[in-house]
Amino acid sequence: MVAARAKRNMRAQQYRHNHQPHLEAHVTRAQFQQPTAVESTVLGDDTTDINKIHQNSVFHNSYQSGDKTSVPIRHHPRTGYGTRLFPNGLPDLVPDPSYIQAASYIQRVQMYALRCAGEENCLSQSAYQPGVRDIDYRTLLRFPQRVKNQGTADFLPVKPRHQWEWHSCHQHYHSMEAFSNYDLLDVTTDRKVAQGHKASFCLEDTSCDRGIRRRFACTAHTQGLSPGCYDTYNANIDCQWIDITDVLPGNYILKVTVNPTMQVLESDFSNNIVRCDIRYTGTYIHTRNCRITGS
Repeated sequence: MVAARAKRNMRAQQYRHNHQPHLEAHVTRAQFQQPTAVESTVLGDDTTDINKIHQNSVFHNSYQSGDKTSVPIRHHPRTGYGTRLFPNGLPDLVPDPSYIQAASYIQRVQMYALRCAGEENCLSQSAYQPGVRDIDYRTLLRFPQRVKNQGTADFLPVKPRHQWEWHSCHQHYHSMEAFSNYDLLDVTTDRKVAQGHKASFCLEDTSCDRGIRRRFACTAHTQGLSPGCYDTYNANIDCQWIDITDVLPGNYILKVTVNPTMQVLESDFSNNIVRCDIRYTGTYIHTRNCRITGS
């Protein structure tokens, strides 16, 4: 019996001797095994998420995913330039003269249809006088506008988003005091006979040159104009006009100025103004010779 027990102990020791090195080697390899690709992926970095598409997209999420305890780096605000995609250079806004000339027209509208525009001071002073009724008509000189940023940086509002002004009637934010000014001038004296005010209620990349993606859109609650993109305003939207109810028939100059206060820096301010020759008959207008001028 003693011999049998000794034989069993010898077999057990031989088994441990033969298998223990392999177990230790296996544990050692497991301890130093490199993490797999799945384990090394940053948490929340979902490539199918619509907010994490290529950053040159209106749906791009500019906030870093993953470590939510990190403190974001705050840079000093700049007046309309210095973005992540275009860190160098300046924007350069250029209005399109042919766009204005091609689709200008006269429209007579009753006051009840102009209440929202009236709240945003888009009518002449006589529209706010006592005694003006909802059934009274206003005469509007309507025209479209298309502005291109041909610079090398984004055109951005000076005000940060939390300072934008909300207008409940039109259901949009105003990010600038005025993106464009519209004036009607006397052809001989250059005296202002009527004025239209245009706030930047929707400063966005309406369209872009071939190969350039839109990055700013009002539906994404972002406002700006990317290099190579156009901000387009059709003639049928509110405030895209000059109220000429009190203007007599005659020859005039239509003056359109973008970034009129020059609050946002540009590389060239000499191409921000369009002048058009206007002949107003009292019923219709004839627009010709629209061109970019320095003043």
